[in-house]
Amino acid sequence: MIELDRHDERVLVLDFGSQVTQLIARRLRESGIYCEIWPFSAATDRIVAWKPRAIILSGGPASVTDPASPRAPDIVWTLGVPVLGICYGQQLMCAQLGGAVESHGVQEFGRAFVDITHACPLFEDTWTVGEREQVWMSHGDRVTALPPGFHSVAASEGAPFAVVADETRRFYGVQFHPEVVHTPHGAALLRNFTHAVAGLQGDWTMAEFRQEAIARIRTQVGTGKVICGLSGGVDSSVAAVLIHEAIGDQLTCIFVDHGLLRRGEAEEVDAMFRDRYNIRLVHRDASELFLNALDGVVDPEQKRKTIGGLFIDVFEEEAAKIGGADFLAQGTLYPDVIESVSVTGGPSVTIKSHHNVGGLPARMRMKLVEPLRELFKDEVRKLGRELGLPHSLVGRHPFPGPGLAIRVPGAAVTRTSLDTLRHVDAIFLEEIRTAGLYDTIWQAFAVLLPVRTVGVMGDGRTYDQACALRAVTSTDGMTAEFYPFDMGFLSRVATRIVGEVRGVNRVTYDITSKPPGTIEWE
Repeated sequence: MIELDRHDERVLVLDFGSQVTQLIARRLRESGIYCEIWPFSAATDRIVAWKPRAIILSGGPASVTDPASPRAPDIVWTLGVPVLGICYGQQLMCAQLGGAVESHGVQEFGRAFVDITHACPLFEDTWTVGEREQVWMSHGDRVTALPPGFHSVAASEGAPFAVVADETRRFYGVQFHPEVVHTPHGAALLRNFTHAVAGLQGDWTMAEFRQEAIARIRTQVGTGKVICGLSGGVDSSVAAVLIHEAIGDQLTCIFVDHGLLRRGEAEEVDAMFRDRYNIRLVHRDASELFLNALDGVVDPEQKRKTIGGLFIDVFEEEAAKIGGADFLAQGTLYPDVIESVSVTGGPSVTIKSHHNVGGLPARMRMKLVEPLRELFKDEVRKLGRELGLPHSLVGRHPFPGPGLAIRVPGAAVTRTSLDTLRHVDAIFLEEIRTAGLYDTIWQAFAVLLPVRTVGVMGDGRTYDQACALRAVTSTDGMTAEFYPFDMGFLSRVATRIVGEVRGVNRVTYDITSKPPGTIEWE
């Protein structure tokens, strides 16, 4: 990977395994600050060379009292830049600089309140001395003695040192999580750290990123050829248009139609990229090949692996036909990068099984071009708008790589089940658009359930399938809540599906949500 040679306003977030570390980066990006998340074990030389203007230590599941728990590199304390420790990061700061942390009987998990006892740069225009503020706590250990130079500026019932400060060295620690929405003024606190304490202007924009990315692509690729695996989704589409703007006809897109797409999507890809953008496009209809390979496959993980392996085979065939290439472009996003590197031995190494983040089969002998790997999903949409892509594409709901195959759980994929699911899915999305809700909802889709139910339609009994509908709201895809449709909408959709789709006689609505820390939402 080529490091960006961007301006000096950048913040480094060292990750100690918190479920919500990415939200720290999201809040910083929202205030115009460029930042990156690195594992806590990052090498000293790399940190020094990157020249961060400030460092944030994330929370984490470990206990500082455990001698084997993660520690921050010593360079953090001697680099001369402001440091903010969050939850475990605060405890670590105090422990490594001469204070004390103990496991304590009083634990705080969830909503809590802190009393502001002293003025602090973190509180500027946000919190006032003498007031009580709501925060979100998640800790069992707590700081019991401060290092030299520190003093307490806020306290809670379970944490007498809820916020600590050493203004001379510009070191600060908070026991709660300012990055989550449950701390109402948390984003303002983070902004005070980056703008008031670190003196950053917050001038990182998507227009700037576009120009930097184009320059980087040209430098990396030179006169080489690039092929891009185009799915028609937001990520690969934005990546393709960005790369095309950088190198023109050196790019060829390969669209492998595995027959698992939504209704009309293959035609939309052709019209968009071949006709509108005049990008070299190879369209391979491999639906028969994929359906044959999936015949009898029920296990969802096996479906993913079957689709992923066959996709690479077909992609290689088409790449060989056009004479090969030097680079392979992918629409890898920042959450994919972070979640594919397990900081503390967590589940990410297996959950992201259908992603090709940072690695390719050795036989492909191509270097990766991943121009979006520093962006979150909503930032990719902003970049798409910056590039002039139509809203119908930029605002499209996320769609998983394995497509509709994983939306037929507990059963093998057949042409009949896919046709049924496409029809149900199309009705659901049509009604959402008609109601003006499509842009409000992050993701909506239908699932064909592996059960059959008895029903009565007209004067006869039926024994057909049931389907589930799911719709969630989110900003960045890291957390999500189900969308609260009114009963009139659900009744209208269910009536249409049962009346128009042969083989379905029951509709349910899924009201589960995606909590913080859940890796993947499909």
